Amino acid sequence: MFASAPAPFFTDRLRELILHWLLRWLVHNERHHAHAAGRFIVLAWIGFLGMPAYYSIWTYWFPQEFESLTLRLIGAALCLPALAPGRLLRGRFVNAYLFIAVTYVLPFQFAFMYLMNHGSAVWSQSLLIALTVLFHFRTRLALSACATGSVLACALFALVGEPAFMLSPTVLEQLPIYAFTIVAVSVAKAGRGALAREKLAGMAHGLASVSHELRTPLISVEANVRGIHRRITPPAQASEADWQAMADAMARIQYEVRHMNHMIDLFLLSASAVEQQLEATEEVSMREVVESVIRRYPFAAQSQRDAVSVDIRTDFRFAGKHELSVVILLNLLRNALKALHRAGKGRIRIVVDGRPDTPRLLVIDTGCGIAARNLPMIFQRFYSYPPSSGAGIGLALCKDIIDAWQASIRCVSRELGYTMFVLEFPRVPAPPPPH
Repeated sequence: MFASAPAPFFTDRLRELILHWLLRWLVHNERHHAHAAGRFIVLAWIGFLGMPAYYSIWTYWFPQEFESLTLRLIGAALCLPALAPGRLLRGRFVNAYLFIAVTYVLPFQFAFMYLMNHGSAVWSQSLLIALTVLFHFRTRLALSACATGSVLACALFALVGEPAFMLSPTVLEQLPIYAFTIVAVSVAKAGRGALAREKLAGMAHGLASVSHELRTPLISVEANVRGIHRRITPPAQASEADWQAMADAMARIQYEVRHMNHMIDLFLLSASAVEQQLEATEEVSMREVVESVIRRYPFAAQSQRDAVSVDIRTDFRFAGKHELSVVILLNLLRNALKALHRAGKGRIRIVVDGRPDTPRLLVIDTGCGIAARNLPMIFQRFYSYPPSSGAGIGLALCKDIIDAWQASIRCVSRELGYTMFVLEFPRVPAPPPPH
C-alpha cells in the first residue's frame, strides 16, 4: 500500500530534484535543440511519457486534491504528432499544431491543475517549471500561448471550480514570482540570441576580409598568366604534345583563377546577406532567380554543369528580395553539388512550379542523402554535417530569409538515396494586363 499523504521533506526534495534536472537538461540541450520545432520533438517525448506517469504519481503515490486522466490523455495525444514530424506535420500546419499543443500542454493544463488543487505546493512549482519551459520557445509563440492558455484555464475553472479562489492571496502572491520567471528566462534567451548574432556577424566580417585579401593575388596570377601566354613562343626543340600540354596548363590556371573569383563573389554575397534587412521589399520572378544562379554559379567543370537540369513548369512571382533569393538558391545548389561529390554519383533537378495554389521551388539531388537522425537539425545555426563541411550558417540563413517572407522551407531525404528541398511561397496576384 502507498501512503495516503506525502512526507513534507521527501516531496520538497523530490520537487527540487525535478526542477534541478529539468533546468539542467534545458541548458545542456540548448546547443542541439536551439530550433523551436526540434526542441519540441524532445519535449514531446517527455510529455507523451510524463502525462500518464505523473497521473500515477499524483494519484497513487502522493495523492493530490484533483487529478484528471482525461486531461492527461488529451495532452499525451497532442504530443504524438511531434514524434513523427516528417509524416504527420507538413507545411502550413506545423505552426498551428505547435501553437495548439504548446498552449494546451504547458500553460492551460498546468494553470488549470494549479487552480483545481487550490495552489498546492506541488502545482505552484509545477506551473513555475511549465513557464520556464514555455519561454524557451520563440518569444511571440510563448507569449501568445501563455495568454491564451491562462485565459482558457481561468474560464474553465470559473465554470467547474470556485471563481473567488482566483482572487485569493494564495494565487495573487504567486503572480510576481511567475512574472519574474518569464522576464528572467526571456532576458537570458535574448542574451543568447545576441551572442549568436554577434558570432554570425563576426564570421561574416571575417569571410568578407579573407575574400578581399584573396582577390588581389588572384588578379595578379591571372594577369601574369595572360602575359606569359602572349609572350611565350614554342621552342624549336619542344614537341607539339609538350607545347599543347603547357598551353592546356595555362588555360587551366586561368580557369581556376576565374573559378576562385566566382567563389569569392558567392562568399561576399552570403556574407552581406547576414547583415541585410530580410523583410520582403520587392516582387521577384522565380524564373529570373534560377537563371541568375545558373549563370553566376562557379561550376568546377562542364560535367558539373551538365549534372544540373532546370524545369520551369510555370513561372511565379513572390514577395521577397532578388539578391537574397539568389543567396538561398546558391546555398541549396552548393549543398546539392557537395552531396553529389560525396556520393560520387547523381544529378540535380531544379523545378519551378507556379501552378499549385501554393507556388513552389524544388531542389532535388540524387546524391548521398541525409540521415534521419540529422534531418531535424539541418536548419540550426552553426550545425553542419559532416562536421568539417562548413560553418553551418548557409541553411540557417536560408530559413531566416524564408521565414521573414512568410514562406516555408522543408527537407525530405533518404540516406544514400536523395534529398529534396521544398520552398513554398504565398501567391502574389498577377499584375493587371496593360491597357
